[in-house]
Amino acid sequence: MTRAWVEIDLGALRRNGAVMAARAAALLPMIKADGYGIGAVAAARALESVSPWGFGVATVEEGRELRESGVVRPIVVFTPTLADELADIRALRLTPALGTARQIEAWRAIGAGHQDWHLAIDTGMHRAGVHWDEVAALRGLLEASPPQGAFTHFHSAELDDGSLAQQERRFEHALEQLPARPALLHTENSAALSRATTSRWSLARPGIFLYGVGSGPRALVQPQSVVSLRARIVEIHTLDDGDCVSYDATHRIAGSRRIATLPLGYADGYRRVLGNRTQVLVAGRCAPVIGVVTMDMTMIDVTDIACDVGDVVTLIGRDGERERSVESVAHDGGLSPYELLTGLQSRLPRVYVNAS
Repeated sequence: MTRAWVEIDLGALRRNGAVMAARAAALLPMIKADGYGIGAVAAARALESVSPWGFGVATVEEGRELRESGVVRPIVVFTPTLADELADIRALRLTPALGTARQIEAWRAIGAGHQDWHLAIDTGMHRAGVHWDEVAALRGLLEASPPQGAFTHFHSAELDDGSLAQQERRFEHALEQLPARPALLHTENSAALSRATTSRWSLARPGIFLYGVGSGPRALVQPQSVVSLRARIVEIHTLDDGDCVSYDATHRIAGSRRIATLPLGYADGYRRVLGNRTQVLVAGRCAPVIGVVTMDMTMIDVTDIACDVGDVVTLIGRDGERERSVESVAHDGGLSPYELLTGLQSRLPRVYVNAS
């Protein structure tokens, strides 16, 4: 019997992919970080239903895993690569994102100058890529080795601060400095694509929307939930007035309370900061997490809920009429939904439902 697991609804993933595909000419789904924690290979296979142009990853090893699993579509490696990684990128038929003269020269030096690559243009994120008003300095290299694509990344696409429009103007300016306009252009992440009626570019790069996390109430579309986190109760104790729970005695019992122990903790990705701050679902009812979440165990108060050892508790996901979404649990802990979702550790088995 599994102590705790991550349940993944592949049908919801496919439907979220279809929502994104309807807004774009073609998709370049991001399946980095092991498919945002759900399993990159499983995500790639499920997203075949929307006929993506290719897939996006962060590292060479992530690309290798996809190639070894049988993925033949283009795979773009978006994190800047070091020179000693380029030979593997070429051998695996990956598409690097290059954004400096040194990177482009190194790519040409290994004889890969005519293999597909994408130009990374920094329009304000200031993380990677050639600065938007310095593209002209690369003109000679770009004439010798034209990129197949060019892209930028929005830093605040979910905000109404004018930055998205500014970054798009900068991207257009950068494109005008190129010797030739690349065939593939892409800017939109999940938030940008959720807030636009239709993409104006040849590719779009949805990420977290696919895995069930939306971009707030201003988004025009919302995703279906994909990920649930569940665990079984392993012990139940009745504690008396004044008893403490977990490390540092951050929770003390008032009166007599019934406390259940769940066999997962922050080593599984259920973050320590969630102690005393969030709730779980037991038999469709809310139960507070009490005390500090420990490395391998979490305690909840089930005084008013009929339950027993072996019963399933939902820490993320739906139980009956109630749901603890990734966003709501992350909010309780002052976390980003991204870090909560991608932090669910590999010792939690993945259970896939609605695979076909």
